[in-house]
Amino acid sequence: MPTDEITAAAAGSWTLGDRTVHRMGFGSMRITANPDRERAIAVLRRAVELGVNHIDTAAFYVSPGGTLRVGTGPARYATELIRAALAPYPEELVIATKVGFGYDPATGFTEAATAAQLRAQVEDNLRRLGRDRLDVVNLRLSRGPGPAPLVERFGALAELRAAGLIRHLGLSGARPEHLDEVAGIAPVVCVQNNYGVDAYREQDAFVRACGERGIAYVPFFALAGTNRERGASAAQGAAVEAVARAHGVTPQQVRLAWTLHQGPHVLAIPGTGDPAHLEENITAAALRLTPEDLTHLG
Repeated sequence: MPTDEITAAAAGSWTLGDRTVHRMGFGSMRITANPDRERAIAVLRRAVELGVNHIDTAAFYVSPGGTLRVGTGPARYATELIRAALAPYPEELVIATKVGFGYDPATGFTEAATAAQLRAQVEDNLRRLGRDRLDVVNLRLSRGPGPAPLVERFGALAELRAAGLIRHLGLSGARPEHLDEVAGIAPVVCVQNNYGVDAYREQDAFVRACGERGIAYVPFFALAGTNRERGASAAQGAAVEAVARAHGVTPQQVRLAWTLHQGPHVLAIPGTGDPAHLEENITAAALRLTPEDLTHLG
């Protein structure tokens, strides 16, 4: 695998609406875990130096507590760390965020059911990021029926898009039928779901269907799989470890390469608060798996 230059550009590019991004991006959830704010800022700046121009975030990515349920000290919002590290933002940088869920340190997680609540979450993202318009907003769907019909919530976001507060819309935690439900409301540029080489493979057909529609598929927890917020397990699986040994790389790099091999519309957003792990993840952009590797991984 070429290692002379570590660059996210090695994964190729995809277009989200009218914005082109490198397919190797960065997920910001884990930068909130460490109380060392400067460490998070350094990781974000290094990611951009390495060619990352697609960052995933959410206003409910916050520690202590929050999604990771870890940490001590004052509140650290991923969106505010991104602003501190990268504003004024490079023109080519695309920041994708999520609404639908919110987090209040006093009351915990909430779910937006009304247009007013969704607008408040959009405005919270705008304020914390220091932006006038959000590049991509994914409506995060609950695993249950949700607090209100999807068409109403997506329609409320489409109105904010028409008002100029949002550039593009996506869905997170989506099923195939959801794309049909919102098809006449506004374009969906991406679907963001939990998916990986050994996790939620029942979505394989959905991944392909998104590609056929020209919609980006953006797996989260591609490294952690079913461990989700707990992080990647030490046990990587025999097939993953065998392919890693054959290429002289880490199992985590194989997982990211497998993700990118699922189609030119599939984007990777591995997250870390560790500078060394960041470079390891970005290096996987250049890893090319063979047909035999892909057969072995399943």
